[in-house]
Amino acid sequence: MCLVLGGPAITSPTGKLRAIPLGGLGEFGMNMMAFEYGDHIVVVDTGVMFPDAELLGVDIVIPDISYLRANRERVRAILLTHGHEDHIGALPYVLDEIDVPVYGSPFTLALARAKLVEHGLADVTDLREMHPGEPFDVGPFRVEFIHLTHSIIDSGALALTTPVGTVIHSGDFKFDPTPMDGNVSDLHRLAEFGSAGVLALFSDSTNVDRPGMTPSERGVRERFEEIMAEAKGRVLISCFATSLHRLQLVTDLAHEYGRRLCFVGRAMSQNTEIAQQMGRLKIPPGLLVPPQDVKKLPRDKVAVVLTGSQGEPMAALSRVAVKSHKWITVEPGDDMVISARVIPGNEKSIFRMIDHLYRRGARIHYQDGSYPPVHVSGHGSAEELRLMLNLVKPKYFVPVHGEYRQLYRHTMMAKELAAVSGEVFLLESGDVLEFDAQSARRRERITVGRVCIDEGTFDEVEETILKERRHISEDGIVIPILAINEHTGRLETSPEIVSRGFVPLDEIPDLVASANEVILRTIEKSNLEEVGDWGVIKEKIRNALRKHFDQQTGKKPMILPVILEV
Repeated sequence: MCLVLGGPAITSPTGKLRAIPLGGLGEFGMNMMAFEYGDHIVVVDTGVMFPDAELLGVDIVIPDISYLRANRERVRAILLTHGHEDHIGALPYVLDEIDVPVYGSPFTLALARAKLVEHGLADVTDLREMHPGEPFDVGPFRVEFIHLTHSIIDSGALALTTPVGTVIHSGDFKFDPTPMDGNVSDLHRLAEFGSAGVLALFSDSTNVDRPGMTPSERGVRERFEEIMAEAKGRVLISCFATSLHRLQLVTDLAHEYGRRLCFVGRAMSQNTEIAQQMGRLKIPPGLLVPPQDVKKLPRDKVAVVLTGSQGEPMAALSRVAVKSHKWITVEPGDDMVISARVIPGNEKSIFRMIDHLYRRGARIHYQDGSYPPVHVSGHGSAEELRLMLNLVKPKYFVPVHGEYRQLYRHTMMAKELAAVSGEVFLLESGDVLEFDAQSARRRERITVGRVCIDEGTFDEVEETILKERRHISEDGIVIPILAINEHTGRLETSPEIVSRGFVPLDEIPDLVASANEVILRTIEKSNLEEVGDWGVIKEKIRNALRKHFDQQTGKKPMILPVILEV
């Protein structure tokens, strides 16, 4: 399903703060949280989810924003914690219906602006930068951005101070003690808020089931350096196009080992160009080479960075893996590094792609538990989540960003700590949590769900269309073609039956013959008015054939009769 309904829309009475998760709780992706006080709503993040195999033909999935749409006059701002797709990907679709200022760090807004350009919204959207230590007001909300390390630069938590108290939304984070740019997480500011008193903490749960601390981003340098030093052919590296620290590392190593550097893939080219313009990615003059010139260079003198680490069918790496990329190939003796985590749901496509790369004869390096690693997570592990709770010392705690099992384990962790003085709430998308000066309580649910989008047209894909696609993918389609005389109601020729994805009809002539008999009997038993009404006779033929094929084959193909007037 692409739509899950909750209860009716609600409004927040004066003197009460409400937290309303519109996505991202009980699922990976679609991170979106609304906070409202009185007549004012601010939205934290507007993320997407990438579809699973059941959502045929769907490009992205966004949260249902029915609640925001119904309360659009009360929405005051959108606040972005960082620039990953699962936090900003739905921004154009939200802004298309709700015109409000968007606040974010400089790099986050640069990525958002590029996305808005594609939708024709960049010139009409009010983008406002926010910086650590520079709080600002949005209605009754005093907003402060707190820098935290993550796998993308310019990430942070949001502290929202209201008349009821301060809530902190962690965004995605880890406490990297040695980040590539030296800009460590602002633990001091978190502790200051904790000492002053925090009403509630909403904290990332992604890696709650990983013990210890997440390794530093610098942890991949040793493995990358080994690969670059030992490589006899090309070095190809696939990582997320937003991982600027990793891209800087590859840039530095390519320069150090005398290799020209090439970025391949639309998102990779766009993001690195933005980062260079902002001075956040430093590339020595003459190091870069365009994709079309890679084949002119000796194979041991080039490093290629590509998009497609999740096995996306049309991404650069997938096309390279099956030898269909215009300029880039993998050959025996090359080294292929997949420097990214496997996002749940993408396992089959990723390992199928790795199989293809092995067939090309390359050495493949991916996240297989070996040390030193080719990838480290951008999310804090269990000890970092405990540290966040101990620093902030919230009265109430709500785990966010994760499937139910992660939220549950984070809840259990918080209950074991003395840092949380009040209740711990295990919420899912659509639940409403209300705070006042004395207590916190659940309220009635609101409408939430998923909206499926075809990015090629930016149109919503209706559930009925998805059902039809699933039906065809499972049992195929049968098209009976009939030429009926509009005056006599008689068939002019024997029906022709065409099928796709059903059964090989040319190998089962008896089934074709019996299907034709079903069609003939259906027409014979119909009166002239029924035969003359194409809608009626099509439906009668569809029902008769559906029953016949089910009895004969156990399959229920989609049947689309075509009638030719003669």
